[in-house]
Amino acid sequence: MSCPYFEQSLCRSCSLLNTPYDQQVEAKSRTLQALTGIPQSQWLAPCTSATEGFRNKAKMVVMGVAQAPVLGIEIETADGFQPLSLLDCQLYPQSMQTLLLDLPEWIRSSGLPPYNRHKRRGELKYLLLSQSHSSGQFMLRLVLHSEKTLERIRHNLPRLLQQHPAIAVVSANIQPVHMARLEGEQEIFLTGQQTLEESFNGIPLFMRPKGFFQTNPVIAEQLYATAARWASEGSTKHVWDLFCGSGGFALHCASFASRVTGIEIEAEAIACARLSASRLGIDNLDFDALDSAAFSQQQAAVAPDLVIVNPPRRGLGDELAQRLRELAPARIIYSSCNPATLQKDLQTLQYSVVRAQWFDMFPNTEHMEVLVELRRD
Repeated sequence: MSCPYFEQSLCRSCSLLNTPYDQQVEAKSRTLQALTGIPQSQWLAPCTSATEGFRNKAKMVVMGVAQAPVLGIEIETADGFQPLSLLDCQLYPQSMQTLLLDLPEWIRSSGLPPYNRHKRRGELKYLLLSQSHSSGQFMLRLVLHSEKTLERIRHNLPRLLQQHPAIAVVSANIQPVHMARLEGEQEIFLTGQQTLEESFNGIPLFMRPKGFFQTNPVIAEQLYATAARWASEGSTKHVWDLFCGSGGFALHCASFASRVTGIEIEAEAIACARLSASRLGIDNLDFDALDSAAFSQQQAAVAPDLVIVNPPRRGLGDELAQRLRELAPARIIYSSCNPATLQKDLQTLQYSVVRAQWFDMFPNTEHMEVLVELRRD
């Protein structure tokens, strides 16, 4: 992939862009073996990705002035901070680029002044756009400093929806504080539809504004399918899915496990998981909006057959890792976005590694998504 922004040192998000993709994959495999200590013989072939057009989410800072808004990132130059438009970034599929390219004019003609963080004035801070890979529909979120421009947005929104009927969900998020925080607590829906439907391996999954969702849907689908295949190969009467998000792993296990329990602290994600279960007519799934570590401490000494964990970058943490070691489920499937914290948790858990595989969720960067199956000694 050739990128003029990278070549001019304006954007370095794709830090490995100068490295041929096959060399990136080889280097990441070596790095993973070194960081995790998992022998080469236990690694399956990595799941590689397309290097452009794979992202389903765009996060744009809104900059410039009311008559000339700019969507992209702010860069530091010799003349101070300057806005850089990234509407044609090749990480986004063409359908997303087409919509993004039309949004500055809609913002301008709707009278929505960009927020200037240096002068602390203006209204529109960020624009967050997500797309369903299966349906092509979009969810558009407008992060605002206040509610002052809501009526302007409501008045001009039908014009945007008529021009782009694939926009299914629109919301305004109110983020009033002057700090580097992407979103606030208040979410105001501007469309009747409030969820965006996705489908992985024939299983419906739903996105809401504050719910976490993988940004590379093609690779995410393969990650879920692999975890489900591994999970189905052993005795799996009862499964815990901790940090379950919108329920991807749990829903993929419901067809062969007698009972599945999904735990996630974000209530919006749990609402999406329950919606998926309802759509499928599944009654062997329980989802609760709880802290995963607290949930594990509340459980009796009888462990489930399998625990699936998908923690944030900080990993399981000592409390949860130690509690899982005490409960001693027969197997653990660990999905990690941070090999360093994975390695630390593996030391605490003291389980044997059955197999491991990594998924290139973020090509042209050093990030890796790793799936490891563990068995109790």
